[in-house]
Amino acid sequence: MNIDTLLIGQTVKTLGEVLVGYMALSVHHRFKHEHKIDQDIFRAMDREWFFGKIGLVMIVVGFLVEVWGRN
Repeated sequence: MNIDTLLIGQTVKTLGEVLVGYMALSVHHRFKHEHKIDQDIFRAMDREWFFGKIGLVMIVVGFLVEVWGRN
């Protein structure tokens, strides 16, 4: 078991999870304070969608690195 590989996998996965969580919370926070859906909200949702997909890819890559590190 290579600890460097496991650490890299866990780090990438954790960053992905934090990114997905942050983007979801940020757009909901903005919507709560705006009380309306306008162009700014749609832009924030587009950013959430983009960074959410990156975060999900990071979660999967982190998992694969962890699995690869255990073999």
